Amino acid sequence: MDSIQTRIASELVVKVQQVQATIELLDEGSTVPFIARYRKERTGGLDDTQLRYLETRLLSLRELEKRRETVLNSIREQGKLTPELEAHINQADTRTVLEDLYLPYKPKRRTKAQIAHEAGITPLAEALLANPNLDPMSEAAKYLNPELEFNEAKTVLEGARQIIMEKMAEDATTVGDLRQYLWEQGVLSSKVIEGKQTEGAKFSDYFAYQELLYKIPSHRYLALLRGRNEGILDLTLDIPMPEGQTHPCEVKLAKAFGIQDKSRQADKWLLDTVRMTWKVKLHSRLELDLKNQQQEEADKEAIRVFGANLKDLLLAAPAGARVTMGLDPGLRTGVKVAVVDNTGKLLETSTIYPHVPHNKWQESLAQLAALCQRHKVNLISIGNGTASRETDQLAAELIKKQPDLKLTKIVVSEAGASVYSASELAAKEFPELDVSLRGAVSIARRLQDPLAELVKIDPKSIGVGQYQHDVNQTELMQALNAVVEDCVNAVGVDVNMASAPLLARISGLNNTLAENIVAFRQEHGRFQNREQLKKVPRLGAKTFEQAAGFLRIRESNNPLDASAVHPEAYALVEKMAQGSGLVTQQLVGNAELVAKLKPADYVTEQFGLPTLKDILAELEKPGRDPRPAFVSATFREGIERIEDLQVGMLLEGVVTNVANFGAFVDIGVHQDGLVHISQLTDKFVKDPREVVRTGDVVKVRVEEVDVGRKRIALTMRLQAANQSAKSTELKSKSQETSSSNRASKPKEAAKPVGNSAMAAAFARAKK
Repeated sequence: MDSIQTRIASELVVKVQQVQATIELLDEGSTVPFIARYRKERTGGLDDTQLRYLETRLLSLRELEKRRETVLNSIREQGKLTPELEAHINQADTRTVLEDLYLPYKPKRRTKAQIAHEAGITPLAEALLANPNLDPMSEAAKYLNPELEFNEAKTVLEGARQIIMEKMAEDATTVGDLRQYLWEQGVLSSKVIEGKQTEGAKFSDYFAYQELLYKIPSHRYLALLRGRNEGILDLTLDIPMPEGQTHPCEVKLAKAFGIQDKSRQADKWLLDTVRMTWKVKLHSRLELDLKNQQQEEADKEAIRVFGANLKDLLLAAPAGARVTMGLDPGLRTGVKVAVVDNTGKLLETSTIYPHVPHNKWQESLAQLAALCQRHKVNLISIGNGTASRETDQLAAELIKKQPDLKLTKIVVSEAGASVYSASELAAKEFPELDVSLRGAVSIARRLQDPLAELVKIDPKSIGVGQYQHDVNQTELMQALNAVVEDCVNAVGVDVNMASAPLLARISGLNNTLAENIVAFRQEHGRFQNREQLKKVPRLGAKTFEQAAGFLRIRESNNPLDASAVHPEAYALVEKMAQGSGLVTQQLVGNAELVAKLKPADYVTEQFGLPTLKDILAELEKPGRDPRPAFVSATFREGIERIEDLQVGMLLEGVVTNVANFGAFVDIGVHQDGLVHISQLTDKFVKDPREVVRTGDVVKVRVEEVDVGRKRIALTMRLQAANQSAKSTELKSKSQETSSSNRASKPKEAAKPVGNSAMAAAFARAKK
């Protein structure tokens, strides 16, 4: 355990004591959100990102320790565990190194080398390695063993070769060195499988492609793997070298075992053995190891990107508790309509048919106006799917014709709405409602509070990742669930309004406890205070400790119940109030009085400065929402299809996804445009999320449009784009002036120069 703590502390660049304290808390059943918020003194202030890394790494290293013990026991039972070998095994810091050490002792089916050992040929192999001056064929004749079918020198010599090959292939140090060398020098080559050119056109960038393996970015490697898995691409890893030259890995292998070409009798035979060892035993094995290693790294990066985008989406600004109409756009099947009140409760549904082939535009306007008037609608939430822009126009005309309603329309992502509509949860919530209408309810609610609605959907279905279906699904789900848990607890929930799926994400709770809370609320009415939570079936003291600080109760008889102050600190707050000659109710929310308090005056063994500062911040603004203020993008009128776009147009849009190579932006034409990483800003950007995040409203300029392939290249470098445009205009005018006496007709306008880097990145992303 000490080695685990030391290693994690080194990786996080923190003290061992911080790691030790955190491990103790995790082993006691504390959750990451609880530890991050309420146990800062014990962990030395580790944040949720560090804690999540520690939690994941702890599990991984414990699994490594478990495997190490298994390996040691196995070798010990064989009677082959030497002190030196045990030391090497105990020092192995990765699963790969551990398995390399275990390979010679790992139980396996009978090999050719083992058969040769049993035939007594081992001394021959050792003799030829030790003294290459020996004649292999003559020496082999001394080891004939007809009983085991080694009845001629050639067969015996082949047995000796198998023994040496196995020895080389199972030497952990040599194999490790070769693996590292191939990692640093190996080039991954991709070529199209003959006859698959047309079928695999989307992978055309990789039909003849080469790159150093370790330099291939995550998204590109996952694209290559997808091409291979779909039977389009063939991937090979090797070190390029001129024809006829000895492979550098064979050279290294020969050197490791002291084999050289000095024209001695056994030299050629030994070198042939080296060559066969590399080709037969090692190359394929190491190639697979390194491809898997690169895939693991690519998976981690893709999962990280997905998690970051999901976090941004979940923590997007809520429009708030306002009566909202959700419109789920459609053409032939009509536009589904759902109106929900300021708490998200469904009030009424309908279906209108304003678009082709029905074209009941005016009738639809009248229906929407009646619904808005009847329920006093404030917001119109429009899904961004098929017929979104047409429906957006309908809403715009409604707003224009009904100014007294003071409506606001916003286009929202409908990713995952259909998944929710067909889910067991939606069926339970709206058993009598048609599946299609449930989607409209979700679209309305996700505008009011994205977090509360999106937690009902499998995170993978929200669609803000890159190659999410190609990565390790177990690790992806674990990471995304952690993101959802962190987001929900960062915001907190109103226990009297939250749904069971939202409550289930609270620290310490699960689906059963969440259902119990909802059932208790339905039976006994709203919760009056946090103490009442202890009456919920199966919600014990430990669960209350973990959950209480994240559960808000508005209009409680104790104002702290509506804040993030944990019940364990209520007595401390009361002491603060008394010290100012007040009661708690007078202190909570009074920024002027709170500012006069000195946290150092209230430090105790239980509550240190970090927690006290958090408490004072909560007292100043109790129950504050960490999410940003609500803003919405305005799509340009008349720009509804990709065909409407022109190079140079300045548009407003919403960032829908951020990848390592750039950001995708919805500009209202049913096809997201790509802002390549080089076009995000005038400065160098290593990570696009330094500049933009999912849900951001941004201004972009159209750089390139490919209608046929549905590709849109955008730039956010507006100042540079303007300067370029002005320069082009001045140059054009100068040319026109100088040639005005010579030209008899106007010149054709120059075609815009495309951004090939953007186009290539876009192509990779969509594969």
